[in-house]
Amino acid sequence: MKRTLIGAAVALAALTAAGGAEAKGCIKGAIVGGIAGHYAGHHGLVGAAAGCALGRHRANAQARQDQQQMAPQARPVSAQ
Repeated sequence: MKRTLIGAAVALAALTAAGGAEAKGCIKGAIVGGIAGHYAGHHGLVGAAAGCALGRHRANAQARQDQQQMAPQARPVSAQ
């Protein structure tokens, strides 16, 4: 357990140092994935990596959806 927590802390520090904007969704996913991987057969680092990838994917999809909703709707130009 101690080894997993140290690994998670090192991974979190590395992700934070890499850049906050780049890691959006990754940190939360890595934490959840690491915990799930640890309890599913002592594969915490594999779970953290998979959780990070899934978290980034979901954050990017949400950002794309938010951007589409914020974009002004194109109105047809009426010729007069």
